[in-house]
Amino acid sequence: MATKKKIVKKIAKRKIAVVAIGGNSLIKDPQHQSVEDQEESLRETAHHIADMVEQGWDVAIGHGNGPQVGFVLRRSEIAAKVEGMHEVPLDVCGADTQGAIGYELQQALQNELYHRGVKKRCATIITQVLVDQNDPAFKNPSKPIGGFMDQIEATRRKNEMGWSVVEDAGRGWRRVVPSPLPQEIVEQTTIEAVLKKGIIVITVGGGGIPVIDVGDGEYRGTAAVIDKDFASSLLAREINADLFLIATAVEKVAINFGKPNQQWLDKMTLADAKQYLAEGTHFAKGSMAPKMQAIIWYLEAGGKHAIITNPENIGRALRGETGTHIVR
Repeated sequence: MATKKKIVKKIAKRKIAVVAIGGNSLIKDPQHQSVEDQEESLRETAHHIADMVEQGWDVAIGHGNGPQVGFVLRRSEIAAKVEGMHEVPLDVCGADTQGAIGYELQQALQNELYHRGVKKRCATIITQVLVDQNDPAFKNPSKPIGGFMDQIEATRRKNEMGWSVVEDAGRGWRRVVPSPLPQEIVEQTTIEAVLKKGIIVITVGGGGIPVIDVGDGEYRGTAAVIDKDFASSLLAREINADLFLIATAVEKVAINFGKPNQQWLDKMTLADAKQYLAEGTHFAKGSMAPKMQAIIWYLEAGGKHAIITNPENIGRALRGETGTHIVR
C-alpha cells in the first residue's frame, strides 16, 4: 500500500542582530546640538538600520547617551542655582535620556519603514542593568560627567554631596563616577519576548540604568555609568545574536592608527583581535579599545560574526563590501 509522503515546510531561521550606535553620533558638531539636530541625525541612522530590516534582520538597538546625560545634568544644575529646583540623580538622567532618544529613534524608524512599505513596529524598553556593588570601579571613579566647576564649588559638592571630583587639565573641576561592568540585563526576558514578535527593540540605552541588588529581591539605582558597547555585547551574548554590529565614526578599524604604517582592516579573527588589543598600541582606550573588548567577549561566548563600521555603510557592510568583520 502506498504511503503518503510527509510534507515538511521549511521555516527560515530568524536572524537576530544587536546594533550599538554612539551617543556622539547624534551630534554632528558643536553647532548642531539641539533636539531638532539630534532628531535629524536619528532619521539618517534610521534609514541605514531600515536597510538591515529589509535584508531580513530582527534588530535590537543599543545607543549611547553621554552628551545627552551631560545636557540633562547641566540644565538641572542651572535650574538648582537660579530657581531653587532639585537636581536630578544620575540614574534618573539615564532613564530620562533612554526615553527621549528611544522615542525619537523609534519614531524615525517607524516613519522610514512605513515609507518603504515594511510592516514592522518598534518599541523602546527602559532598561536596567545590574552591576556588582563590589566592582573595583566603585573604589576608583574615573568617568567625567556634567559641567565644569571651580574648586570652591567642587569642594562643597564633595563635602556635602559625597561627590568624587577631579581637576580636568586646567579647564576646571568635574565630577567623576564609577564605570562598572554590566552583569545582568534586568529586562532581558521582556526584550526577548518583544523580539520574538518581530518588533524592533531599542534597549540598554546608554549602557542601561545601573542598578545594584540591595537584597530581598530589590534593585536600586546607583550613580555610575556603564559602557554602552559592553552592555550591548552582554545583550548580544544573552540573546544568542547572530550578529553584533557596532556603528561608530569610522568605516573600518585600523591598526597603527595615525602612523605612517597605518593599515585598514577588512577582516580579523578573534585571535587577531585579542592580540591587537593586548599590544596596547593600536586602539585608543576611550574609543576603539572598549569596542574591540566588547566584540571579543561576544565571540568568546559563542558569537558568530561582528562588524564595525559607520552608520552610512551598514547596508554595504552587511553585503560584505566594507566595514571590518571579526569572526572566530
